[in-house]
Amino acid sequence: MLTPSEVPLPPATGAWREGDPPGRRQWYVRETPLPLEAGGELPGLRLAFETWGQLAPDRSNAVLVLHALTGDSHVAGPAGPGHPTAGWWDGLVGPGRALDTDRWFVVAPNVLGGCQGSTGPASPRPDGRAWGGGFPFLTQRDQVAAEAGLADALGVDRWALVVGGSMGGMRALEWAVSRPDRTDALLLLATTAAASAEQIAWAGIQLHAIRSDPHWRGGHYHGTAHGPHAGLGLARRLAHVTYRSEPELHLRFGRGAQGAEDPWHGGRYQVESYLDHHAAKLVRRFDAGSYVVLSEAMNSHDVGRGRGGVQAALRRVTARTVVAAIDSDRLYPPCQQAELAAGIAGADRPRVVESPYGHDGFLLEVEQVAALVAELLS
Repeated sequence: MLTPSEVPLPPATGAWREGDPPGRRQWYVRETPLPLEAGGELPGLRLAFETWGQLAPDRSNAVLVLHALTGDSHVAGPAGPGHPTAGWWDGLVGPGRALDTDRWFVVAPNVLGGCQGSTGPASPRPDGRAWGGGFPFLTQRDQVAAEAGLADALGVDRWALVVGGSMGGMRALEWAVSRPDRTDALLLLATTAAASAEQIAWAGIQLHAIRSDPHWRGGHYHGTAHGPHAGLGLARRLAHVTYRSEPELHLRFGRGAQGAEDPWHGGRYQVESYLDHHAAKLVRRFDAGSYVVLSEAMNSHDVGRGRGGVQAALRRVTARTVVAAIDSDRLYPPCQQAELAAGIAGADRPRVVESPYGHDGFLLEVEQVAALVAELLS
């Protein structure tokens, strides 16, 4: 058994890098600059994406699946070379499932600014050096603009369905508001029309944890021996508490000690060990710079910005829409989904996904989500 000093350190970044196995990834490349909402431009980009099924001759069967903060394009399939984790919605995509790949052409991009094959802080800039802390500020609108280029390249004029939860729901909403002619149906899960003060506050603490790590180096740690693992791990611990519910944590862990460890003498409680586990997993598969860029993009989310306010923006949506709330979600509470449903014509009231798991219920309650998908695609 290895002692703590013998355990190999993770690389400076968990980003996918050139030379790593590609797995199921494909790439869309944009050679021309992408103008950015905050000013300036990104000089070219590429998006990693995965597809399942075949695009119909009339191009009417395409479904866009958008991931949350630390997700990626690997919606379905096992872990393996190129994919450190199994598909995050594996039970939703495949033959005979809600997104039946014998019928639907399913597309899942890794978000712009991400770290699993798409252009982000770990990617090389034109001079060959990693972008690092020089990567530009992105908004959800910039990310959707990049995804629209992917849709064009695939020959998809209109999505039969755009679906996303949490950060993915922000982009799904932006698709329906900014490109209503390209969005036929819309499923918004555990998301909001605009980031709230509390959501910005939680994210701000996580960003401070990362930037306070001495190995952050202003974001320019790529290519060094040590990345800001402690800061990213702290951010993940804090985030994960907000993703789950207090009753679930109490039921699973209570005040139990971790194995033979004694919390009164330097040991851990079970819940601390649980958070340590999730922190260690993330630092080996994610990039701290991407965590910062994507968190800032989420904080900037306001679908009403420059559009006359949230209600005016929501009136632009013409897609058949289902909005769903997680009943135990304390990070994106159901009142936010109620605002979405009230503002989108035909959305009626939000559906309720019953789950003890808090915000993560949109990922874990696959059967309930599948029923909502089937309703929109029937």
